[in-house]
Amino acid sequence: MPLTGARPVPPALTEDPLWWRSAVIYQVYVRSFADSDGDGTGDLRGVRSRLGYLKELGVDALWFNPWYPSPLADGGYDVADYRDIHPAFGTLEDAEQLIAEALELGIRTIIDVVPNHISDQHPWFQAALEAGPGSPERERFWFRPGRGEHGEEPPNEWVSEFKGVPWTRTTNPDGTPGDWYLHLFTPEQPDLNWNHPDVRREHEDILRFWFDRGVAGVRIDSAAQVMKHPDLPDYPEQAGPGEHPHIDRDEVHEVYRAWRRIADEYDGTRVLVGEVWLPDAERFAAYLRPDEMHTAFNFDFMSRAWDASELRASIDLMLAAHAPVGAPSTWVLSNHDVTRAVTRYGREDSSFAFAKKRFDTPTDLELGSRRARAAALLTAALPGSLYLYQGDELGLPEVELPRDVLEDPMHFRSGGVDPGRDGCRVPLPWRGSSAPFGFSPDRTPEGEASAQPWLPQPDAWAALSVQAQEADPSSMLWLYRQALRIRKREAALGDGALVWLDTAPDVLAFRRGDDVVSITNLGAEPIDLPDHESILLSSTPLAGGLLPTDSTVWLRTRS
Repeated sequence: MPLTGARPVPPALTEDPLWWRSAVIYQVYVRSFADSDGDGTGDLRGVRSRLGYLKELGVDALWFNPWYPSPLADGGYDVADYRDIHPAFGTLEDAEQLIAEALELGIRTIIDVVPNHISDQHPWFQAALEAGPGSPERERFWFRPGRGEHGEEPPNEWVSEFKGVPWTRTTNPDGTPGDWYLHLFTPEQPDLNWNHPDVRREHEDILRFWFDRGVAGVRIDSAAQVMKHPDLPDYPEQAGPGEHPHIDRDEVHEVYRAWRRIADEYDGTRVLVGEVWLPDAERFAAYLRPDEMHTAFNFDFMSRAWDASELRASIDLMLAAHAPVGAPSTWVLSNHDVTRAVTRYGREDSSFAFAKKRFDTPTDLELGSRRARAAALLTAALPGSLYLYQGDELGLPEVELPRDVLEDPMHFRSGGVDPGRDGCRVPLPWRGSSAPFGFSPDRTPEGEASAQPWLPQPDAWAALSVQAQEADPSSMLWLYRQALRIRKREAALGDGALVWLDTAPDVLAFRRGDDVVSITNLGAEPIDLPDHESILLSSTPLAGGLLPTDSTVWLRTRS
């Protein structure tokens, strides 16, 4: 039966209070990880069946994208009920069993919380629509009359995160046009009013609900956007720090201080991880003060081009931003929103920005894979925690999908110009020579043929399946397994200091601890290695003792 109250704290949750500072955290996009029942959609029982794989990989925690009931207008980030599981993914009992079974293997669970908005199918919003203008039910959201003679224009000039107008007009019960409601993302995601006590109390209760079930932390979606200026003014010509009407307002920190107090009530460190996209390093660091979040995603590194000066500047920027608050940085190469590293690093412009995504952008996958291998070791050697998006350990490329299978609202809101984010969400290949590559069983429990995966897998993925790579010591999977094993073994890796070494401008070399050195060659020619006792790991074979271009090596040196 599902849990009805708090259970005793498993010892695995309390063994290491600083686990989060060096953790390797694997991002699970449930819909595309493993399908247990043959319906073409990944589910929690599928994840449970692959926990041994994740243990062998060497991860410390799993971060799950939203697994709640949702119409899936935006991949589950339109949440209809925070205290249950989407029926396609399983049940609340499945989630509780998954959390417990993972903990038995020493793997913690982090879940996604989406405080900025909910689904338009959530009971709160349905009640607000039914109650009508001026009702208490509408005060939990941002309903406003429109501008213009008949209220036909949106209440302000704000712009949606998915482009276009972030306002939708309602219809009154008598059929006449009504007020508008705010949605910074899709119309199916109405923004919550965080000035309302119900909103704050509800989310605090949601935290307790999941912490009571053994969850070790929450990842906070769009964390800097939840507070709005109460007057919803137009954008100012020049907004000073904290003056933007809906991004990074000073009062947002009150929310996360309250959340931190709740997290600290529990035995074992329950972490708060923020999705914070801010260009100002000082404003970014403010979210990581000792009484707020534990860590935040570092998006700067994965937005940079494959260039030594760019990557070093990003590393220095993020380490400097975190230093004043004593928080560890996080490092990530890809996630469910971003073009996969293998494809990105094979392009002429290897940086990432949403605004420049286009169909038919050429890429050299051999070059991209080589650079992604080097980047994997580079990031795994940096101070702090490491996030690994499912499939990156297999070197999966971005898939350019047929337009008629795309679901991502980012594609449709761009007028069809942006291919969207579905290309990095294609279901994983586990085994075999043809689709679905073991993602689904051969047959459903009823004996019928399994459905096709919800997004099609390329035929070329046969060579990238887990089964194929486990048999190949030169594969990306072997590289990741070795890297994470060494990272866990070597006390110098993970949290701690980094010391840059003098090198050529197109080489990144730094020391971790007394005797571990990481060197990445981004130049055009192979380079000599410094004196060393042994090679711990190399992303590519050395050539006559030289480190080839687009390669990283870890060395044991004489301390």
